[in-house]
Amino acid sequence: MKEAMNTGESVVTGQHMDSRKRGGSRARYCSVCTQRIWRKAIAMTEPAGVPEPRLSWTLCKQCHQVVMQEMDRSPVLSPLRLRIAMGIVAAERWPYAYSTRVREYISDRRWIVFMAAAFMIAMILHLFIIVMIAFLR
Repeated sequence: MKEAMNTGESVVTGQHMDSRKRGGSRARYCSVCTQRIWRKAIAMTEPAGVPEPRLSWTLCKQCHQVVMQEMDRSPVLSPLRLRIAMGIVAAERWPYAYSTRVREYISDRRWIVFMAAAFMIAMILHLFIIVMIAFLR
């Protein structure tokens, strides 16, 4: 553990990407908060010393600031520092981390509609089979 903390400072690469110059490519969304990034998306890639696979994220400005604050707070100096900070920030800021009543209500409504449609299709299929058996006699 002490070896990992004393190996030196890890270098994290972050590049600003201008969303206006994308030329028809798909929209960019933040990897943490899943909001659309309108301007200045920041791509972060793990440094070279991390175990495979080497991960990369596209972040909005607010999530990038929170990740940088978390990395400054961390006493760990290993190359895994960015991955750990990203996990901590994602646990706090990801919209599906904490369930809300509205989200549960919408999910329940979808299941009710799915089950009602399945019952209707099963009923029509059984009716069709009964009519086919009646015509065969």
